[in-house]
Amino acid sequence: MNGFGRRAALAIAAVMAISLASANPARSGAGPESWIGDLTPITAAEWTADRAAHLLERAGFGGTPEQVARLAALTPAQAVAWLVDFETVVNDHLAPFDESGIFDPGMEPFPRSRAEAVRWARADGESMGVKVKPGGDRPYQYVVNKYFYYLRSDRLEAHRLGQWWANRMQNTARPFEEKLALFWHGHFATTDAKVRDYRKMLNQLELFWTLGATNYRQLMVAVAQDPGMLVFLDAGENVKGSPNENFAREILELFTIGIGNYTETDIREAARAFTGWTNDRLQFVVDTARHDDGPKTFMGRTGNFDGVDIIDIVLDQPATARFIAAKLYRFFAAENAPPALIDRLAAIFRDNDYDMKPLLRAMFLSRDFYGPAVVATQIKSPVQLVVSTYRKLGLRAFPGVPDFHAVTDALGQKLLYPPNVAGWEGGRSWITPATLVERGNFAKSVLFPPVGEFRAPERALTKIYRDVGAKLDVGLDISTATVEGASTGNMMSMADMMVAVSDEEYNTRYGAYHGTVMAMKRVKPIPRDPPAVDLVGMVQDADLRTTSQVVDHFLTRLLRAPLRADHRASLIAFLDRELGTNDIAFAISYLDEPLRALVHLIMSTPEYQLS
Repeated sequence: MNGFGRRAALAIAAVMAISLASANPARSGAGPESWIGDLTPITAAEWTADRAAHLLERAGFGGTPEQVARLAALTPAQAVAWLVDFETVVNDHLAPFDESGIFDPGMEPFPRSRAEAVRWARADGESMGVKVKPGGDRPYQYVVNKYFYYLRSDRLEAHRLGQWWANRMQNTARPFEEKLALFWHGHFATTDAKVRDYRKMLNQLELFWTLGATNYRQLMVAVAQDPGMLVFLDAGENVKGSPNENFAREILELFTIGIGNYTETDIREAARAFTGWTNDRLQFVVDTARHDDGPKTFMGRTGNFDGVDIIDIVLDQPATARFIAAKLYRFFAAENAPPALIDRLAAIFRDNDYDMKPLLRAMFLSRDFYGPAVVATQIKSPVQLVVSTYRKLGLRAFPGVPDFHAVTDALGQKLLYPPNVAGWEGGRSWITPATLVERGNFAKSVLFPPVGEFRAPERALTKIYRDVGAKLDVGLDISTATVEGASTGNMMSMADMMVAVSDEEYNTRYGAYHGTVMAMKRVKPIPRDPPAVDLVGMVQDADLRTTSQVVDHFLTRLLRAPLRADHRASLIAFLDRELGTNDIAFAISYLDEPLRALVHLIMSTPEYQLS
């Protein structure tokens, strides 16, 4: 870090000591207290640039001053329609996911473990499309290699898929489409750690983009029949005579009606209705031989119900509309909603047969949404923090440095890898002393990218694998090379290597090493360009002439919660010291690094963590 970065870091040490609670309680553009809980639509006379910025932040990922100005030039109804009716907006500039081609049909069905892969090979003479060697040493080695190859390559491809999605969030012309998909990803939480198929995760994202703003019944049925969800919740193990309750329990507890609105008997009967629901590769199928077609009694009704019937009965319960409306409100508006407001939103939801858009329009147009209980009260999720930073700084290309997943994972959120079926807790759980410092480190890495070659974290071999590779390179046989502590000095002669035979059936450590190396060769790398941040260009485009104007520009551009007057004065004094003048035109030739230090300070404040 250069001198400017070091001085900024010293200032940040003091700033980061301030708790979020000390952020200025005055909210930029927030309406009066009387707006809390008021679903009355905001009027054109009440519409301001600050409120447009708030809408774009919550129903999207924020934007540049120019993007905010375009939204502010519309009426409130037009602005909300532009966001919510996103299917009318052309978005053709976004490229589809560029797959690496790691999958071949022989790998399906993919074994649940290395042991299962070998069992299948013993029983059938092949596994995952790989035949067992008819002779020689380690007859199952290529099977084990293939198993670990796909595990490693799928994880690398899922890493690329998550980064590609984040790039969509940054560059989309339909920000609400992506923000809503992010909501559903946390609501219908599945993780590739268990699904182990990036294709199923991609198909689930496509489902969210296609149905996310349509009808909740249609979406719920589609998710319940989604192969990724079926695999994640062990639907294939839910069979007649031995029902697995995971699928039914999560549909009731987390996806529709919520705890306290069903009984254990309801779960058992619902599980029977979902028996036989499974997938054949990427397709939903019902295995009729495993489906319980007997009568079930569920929530007071009796019939020969299947899974769709269960979903319809649940949607008939008033508690379901309230549960979903409250969860949407918590994600897009505020953690604590007035109960009467949720009741009214739920009524809108039910009265419109679970169509999403009337509910969303009512929420985004309401005075409550622009009131003091909502504006600048939400802690940004890690994904929101990173993507909104890039959008507000006007980046066109999604940076490969810093690594997107490394940053968000350190902050508590990794796309395609929610922690459990309940998704991310959100709210104040995003902030701890450690993650607050990491947020400041993210700001530093954007504004002061590391010098030298960047090492992609997902492609770093562990020490064990590096050691195995080094030993193999000098001629040790597989068995010796995979023993910890074996010396690379005991190089075998060519003759010894030709006759070396092992009585192992396979070597797991070598399989893991080989699979990892092959995955890294075949999976396409992520471009690793640093952020192309042009702060001087922003100052020149806005015709800013004094240090106070520069500070105010970046405070408005980056913050939703206004900075305290004394903190603002400190930032102006900081920039004055670094420039030696308050005349921007005089300092233009050396303005870049002081500007980066200033923005680093702003992005490290408690206020910057608030949306």
